[in-house]
Amino acid sequence: MPSTAPATELIELLRFDDLLNDEERLIQKTVRSFVSDKVKPRIAEWFENGESPGERAAELGQLGLLGMHLRGYGCAGTSAVSYGLACIELEAGDSGLRSFVSVQGSLSMFSIWKYGSEEQKQEWLPRLAAGEAIGCFGLTEPDFGSNPAGMRTRAVRDGADWILNGSKMWITNGSIADVATVWARTDDGIRGFLVPRDTQGFTAHDVHHKLSLRASTTSELVLDGVRLPADAMLPGARGLSGPLGCLNEARYGIVWGAMGAARDCLEATLGYAGSRVQFDRPIAGFQLTQAKLADSALELYKGLLLALHLGRLKDSGVIQSAQVSLGKLNNVREAIEIARTCRTILGGSGITLEYPVMRHANNLESVLTYEGTSEVHQLAMGHALTGMSAYR
Repeated sequence: MPSTAPATELIELLRFDDLLNDEERLIQKTVRSFVSDKVKPRIAEWFENGESPGERAAELGQLGLLGMHLRGYGCAGTSAVSYGLACIELEAGDSGLRSFVSVQGSLSMFSIWKYGSEEQKQEWLPRLAAGEAIGCFGLTEPDFGSNPAGMRTRAVRDGADWILNGSKMWITNGSIADVATVWARTDDGIRGFLVPRDTQGFTAHDVHHKLSLRASTTSELVLDGVRLPADAMLPGARGLSGPLGCLNEARYGIVWGAMGAARDCLEATLGYAGSRVQFDRPIAGFQLTQAKLADSALELYKGLLLALHLGRLKDSGVIQSAQVSLGKLNNVREAIEIARTCRTILGGSGITLEYPVMRHANNLESVLTYEGTSEVHQLAMGHALTGMSAYR
């Protein structure tokens, strides 16, 4: 019987590590070890029981992963590529874990870091970076997902204060957050507000019966006469450019993270195919199985190179939003296809939590549509290619 050991490690065939510097390799190795030791032994249980990785916030903070690409205020100040490599390893554990880190750092913290006052930054960023506080980002509404400009949540002046009324839906970390960045329509356009969790009239209700992102907290936020002082507003954000700028940060992390889920699926499947015997030989030796593995690995390699290219552009300060759309559209779409293909190789074993493949596939169905559906990113690319907007 031929050897069942793979001829080469999955990523070694691409020699991807050769494209990284020592610091980037160290960060990736550190996060991979954390996920291997702390997450993978328990993630199937968390997924099945619907447990959030928020309990790991302090550990994530100690590793410097929360807001790691931001500078100052207790943030690590790493490169965009290093942040992307961390996202790969986090999502190789579970999309819910990467989503927690992404929402904390690229939405909640970034909104404060980019648009907040110095007082707001000093109050919240060190605690959020350390995992001592948790943040969320309230933009999407029950009737306005892909069209945030139609939001109904309103903020009106009452003397020196603001009164907020409305609701937000599909909010990651919503019910466990200590502070929510909430976007609302005002007479002066769309503005952002920081809403502490104990503010009267502010409540959060979890979404239950999920079949995807089960190891993640998803909530509805309700604002019923929420009174905030004037200094709760983010002074640097005016109009949709504020929240969309935050979303671009989070979408960038997804470009990398989806490849982590895909890699984990392929690694598990390679191991299974090498040991699963049918017709007196490992199924890894059959042509159709090898064709599936080769095509899947090819798309993984292309996605990794695309993510790295976008990371280098981001570190150079020249990345464009349409390029991030390109990355999210391609990498999430291909990651889902890789997960589905791997499931066919695993057969019946592929539908159990003994293997990570169906869990990743289910999670990626959410990743495909959150922070911009595939259709939205197709239209963003179409706009960039033609100069004509198809959705306004």
